[in-house]
Amino acid sequence: MPNTPGRAESWRHHLRWTGLLLVLWLGVSFGVAVFARSLSFSLFGSPFSIWIAGQGALLVFVLIVWINTRIAGAEDRRFEGVPDDPS
Repeated sequence: MPNTPGRAESWRHHLRWTGLLLVLWLGVSFGVAVFARSLSFSLFGSPFSIWIAGQGALLVFVLIVWINTRIAGAEDRRFEGVPDDPS
């Protein structure tokens, strides 16, 4: 494919979104594990912080992957001239 100005703009836009999503992932992965320690009660025999860090981080990661695919698909349609998918 030729390297066009629209393609470069699309790449810069995608890199900005990727950087933002990576910062979000980093914050959830490490931030929750650090700050959840103050939640000191037990849930099903394990500390609540383990449940929050394990399940919450996983759900946020899945959400980040979904958001990234939606953004990448929209960018491809916008800059490649592909019509929107009706489904």
